[in-house]
Amino acid sequence: MTLLTPPPIDQAEGEQMLVPHADFAPDGPQPMEVAPSEATTNAVDAQVVDEPPSARFTWKIENFSKVNMKKQYSDVFLVGGYKWRILTFPKGNNVDHLSMYLDVADSSTLPYGWSRYAQFSLSVINQIHSKFTIRKDTQHQFNSRESDWGFTSFMPLSELYDPGRGYLVNDTCIIEADVAVRKVVDYWSHDSKKETGYVGLKNQGATCYMNSLLQTLYHIPYFRKAVYHMPTTENDNPSGSIPLALQSLFYKLQYSDTSVATKELTKSFGWDTYDSFMQHDVQELNRVLCEKLEDKMKGTVVEGTIQQLFEGHHMNYIECINVEYKSTRKESFYDLQLDVKGCKDIYASFDKYVEVERLEGDNKYHAEQYGLQDAKKGVLFIDFPPVLQLQLKRFEYDFVRDTMVKINDRYEFPLQLDLDRENRKYLSPEADSSVRNLYTLHSVLVHSGGVHGGHYYAYIRPTLSDQWFKFDDERVTKEDMKRALEEQYGGEEELPQTNPGFNNSPFKFTKYSNAYMLVYIRESDTEKIICNVDEKDIAEHLRIRLKKEQEEKEQKRKEKAEAHLYTIIKVARDEDLVHQIGKDIYFDLVDHDKVRQFRIQKQLSFNSFKEEVAKEVGIPVQFQRFWLWAKRQNHTYRPNRPLTPQEEAQSVGQLREVSNKANNAELKLFLEVAIGLEMQPLPPPEKTKEDILLFFKLYDPIKEELRYVGRLFVKGNGKPMDILKKLNEMAGFALDEEIELFEEIKYEPNVMCEHIDKKLSFRSSQLEDGDIICFQKSPQGLSSEQCIYPTVSAFLIYVHNRQVVRFRSLEKPKEDEFCLELSKQNNYDEVVEYVARHLGLDDPSKIRLTSHNCYSQQPKPQPIKYRGAERLTDMLVHYNQISDILYYEVLDIPLPELQGLKTLKVAFHHATKDEVVIHTIRLPKQSTVGDVINDLKRKVELSHPDAELRLLEVFYHKIYKIFPLQEKIENINDQYWTLRAEEIPEEEKNLGPNDRLIHVYHFMKDTAQNQQVHNFGDPFFLAINDNETLGEIKMRIQKKLHVLDEDYSKWKFAFLSLGRPEYLQDSDIVSSRFQRRDVYGAWEQYLGLEHSDNTPKRSYAANQNRHTFEKPVRIYN
Repeated sequence: MTLLTPPPIDQAEGEQMLVPHADFAPDGPQPMEVAPSEATTNAVDAQVVDEPPSARFTWKIENFSKVNMKKQYSDVFLVGGYKWRILTFPKGNNVDHLSMYLDVADSSTLPYGWSRYAQFSLSVINQIHSKFTIRKDTQHQFNSRESDWGFTSFMPLSELYDPGRGYLVNDTCIIEADVAVRKVVDYWSHDSKKETGYVGLKNQGATCYMNSLLQTLYHIPYFRKAVYHMPTTENDNPSGSIPLALQSLFYKLQYSDTSVATKELTKSFGWDTYDSFMQHDVQELNRVLCEKLEDKMKGTVVEGTIQQLFEGHHMNYIECINVEYKSTRKESFYDLQLDVKGCKDIYASFDKYVEVERLEGDNKYHAEQYGLQDAKKGVLFIDFPPVLQLQLKRFEYDFVRDTMVKINDRYEFPLQLDLDRENRKYLSPEADSSVRNLYTLHSVLVHSGGVHGGHYYAYIRPTLSDQWFKFDDERVTKEDMKRALEEQYGGEEELPQTNPGFNNSPFKFTKYSNAYMLVYIRESDTEKIICNVDEKDIAEHLRIRLKKEQEEKEQKRKEKAEAHLYTIIKVARDEDLVHQIGKDIYFDLVDHDKVRQFRIQKQLSFNSFKEEVAKEVGIPVQFQRFWLWAKRQNHTYRPNRPLTPQEEAQSVGQLREVSNKANNAELKLFLEVAIGLEMQPLPPPEKTKEDILLFFKLYDPIKEELRYVGRLFVKGNGKPMDILKKLNEMAGFALDEEIELFEEIKYEPNVMCEHIDKKLSFRSSQLEDGDIICFQKSPQGLSSEQCIYPTVSAFLIYVHNRQVVRFRSLEKPKEDEFCLELSKQNNYDEVVEYVARHLGLDDPSKIRLTSHNCYSQQPKPQPIKYRGAERLTDMLVHYNQISDILYYEVLDIPLPELQGLKTLKVAFHHATKDEVVIHTIRLPKQSTVGDVINDLKRKVELSHPDAELRLLEVFYHKIYKIFPLQEKIENINDQYWTLRAEEIPEEEKNLGPNDRLIHVYHFMKDTAQNQQVHNFGDPFFLAINDNETLGEIKMRIQKKLHVLDEDYSKWKFAFLSLGRPEYLQDSDIVSSRFQRRDVYGAWEQYLGLEHSDNTPKRSYAANQNRHTFEKPVRIYN
């Protein structure tokens, strides 16, 4: 365990950057060792006050693959005077990725309301090549509700545990945390409306990206007015109507005093909870939402509003230099994507946007009538919209690391943007010269964090005054211009020196908070856009609906505020028991949440409450007797005793406190009413200590029905035999019908319903007030065909354990296919037998089941092994939640047999035909790659009988590995990489000392991504001689790939190392570029074939992992 702090004065100058500001973690200096763990713990307990505000902690975990704990904490370390630790889930926090978080180590002992804020990064070090270190950055305000923060899907477990990747060396994993502590703000006591005049939006889980966009759109008054004028009716449901939901949201933002919820709006999008908890992209949501609104506005008074506000046009042109020929194409846009990488400010981005590209040499333009011509290609703007939305390209694909990265470079943007600058160089000659394209900044949307997640918020000046406001979910604050502009440029931030007296360099930290989207408003359109919006713009039915909602909300708030003055009394009656037992409930007597409730002032006398009951239910006061309920030790809830006259003389508040000390919120009572022959109420009978109140349920084994039939007072020394005729009468049986009696004792965790001896006294059977007796006709003589559950005990056990399970095909994980009523106690064999029977399958062992993840609403990554779960309950449980969903597959071989095999999907590339066929190979786990190849030879068509095959690992169009024939297949992972089999060409079989095998890949440059290299197509090996020129190699490649001369003449050839191309001439000796043989990372050095990607896409996916995908933003309604 090591802790890195700013270096002392005598440290080398190159070792002073402690926190890397590039996307790769540097090799950096070796951090200094601290004392052993005991000393570290003592230092932490001392809470040193001069602890630096920024530091790096290194955690070395040995025997990592043998860690069998679900989660593991590092030792505690100090940063900024606070205790921290790293929390990891070595096998994933319910995902097939390493999960890793920064945790406040002493959160459980901190005072109420504590909060601390930190920017931090977590890294898993690549111990072979540090440039492949995986690092993720974020920031968070830690508090008692969120005392840890980080990344559930940090990196794939398959990558982490692969010894060849370099993250586990000698079974040791090295994890680093860079932490910078910042000043904490008091988040909870802030009243946004009072302080700023504006309110925020509540975050549903990961919807800050949406909140920042909605605030920006709301504060464009012309847009808000148009939304208000979209036609809706009082019969519309906000959850099913985007216009009404948006109107409702905007109205509340305008008139509410507290933060506003967005659930109605996301429901109108057709999003489920899982969608809300997936962080999406602001730009993507903006486009989809505007397209949706544009469609909904068609045929209404506000048709065309989206275009009027946001639509601009540019012209793509290609103009020949030597002949009179020009091709143009007009296109519209609602937002512009501007490069950040390599650009210092907006103007540099616009310069790049309209930059002229010359088409010459091999890249000439084919002009109609004139053939191939030198030409210039570019973009010019025809017009800009009144509201200009600029998306800054902060995220781009890093082809070297094969991952998305965030660009945190400094990028400036002005308060006033002049797009007519330098003689209107951005505009085409056809543009309207009377329009002055001078814009003023309206809003700045900020992304804080890294590429894998973070937080969004917005700086907005609603009236374009000098006053800026920060809209951060529920919190709105006043901010100055520097905070909204300069501090969102990105780049690096210098932290104050901890020891200013020493000559040490400042501690620098990359600013992970920076502008991601900008909204400018054209100054000549300001009056039109920043217009007045008041109640007359809002439809009357909407005003009425929302005012009613507001009144109901206010009433609830008032009731909540006055709750301490009132008591809720829940009164259960015989009618409730009749209605509920056998329908809503089977155990105990009543669901108290479904009985009549009274909200009574605490100081009111109980006798006054009885008068209230008399009015409500029509039972005069003199006929009412109330019983208190009691929770018994076996967790049942039964009437315990009647209220005494002295208790009824008390106030409601006093009685509640006497009756229910554990929970003072409400009072639960049972109203006993005696009924005479004419069904008229009678005064309650006198109750002595000898009298026991019993409740009776009747069970019908033929119909499998249970119902409540009434209650009786019995004498303690009496016997059940004495009341048999009365029970038969209550049941509607013949008076001499033979019946059996059972006492319902408890139902948690297991059902206990025991037979009652009719000859013993009630007292001897330990019966008391509130007990339940279930009775039925004698089950003797009933066959199993007549009834499955002959006794009430058997029936109640069945009811307690029954579980309706929704089964879904694993291929269609969103759709319920069929439901089965099962028992929670069914074992594995019984469950698969029921499923097989339903599917008409003879062999249940061919059924494979997968459990449901309640949080992601997806199948779990790993299926249930054969007899891997003892009971149905074990299959349905997910942490502390019980699901009712299982996924099934029908296998072609029995599951026990399959589990002894390793299944690999291998893509076979035919040597002479342009075809790829996916083969599923199943072999015993101890088999080798040689066995795979032998099995494959029996399935594929070879170019000749003696052809030899090899197996390759391919990922993102690069070859990473040739598998040795003796390698065991058990550890080969085909979930993330494609396994490719191919014939070994004859020329490669007998390589001489002057021959070598090189990687050859197809690539193209992405003009939209800063000329980044992008690989595509099928990579391959090529045997070359040390003296071979590019010209000679080109001929062999053309023959191998069957490319026509006309197309091949346009191809370029380059040597690429780590994504950087070095273009080659025909006379160049190619092998001289490939200096070293057999180096780790050989796939990063290759001969590149640059040409456009015109090949049809294969029908198979490179990534066959069935659950890891990123959902695009969709609005379904």
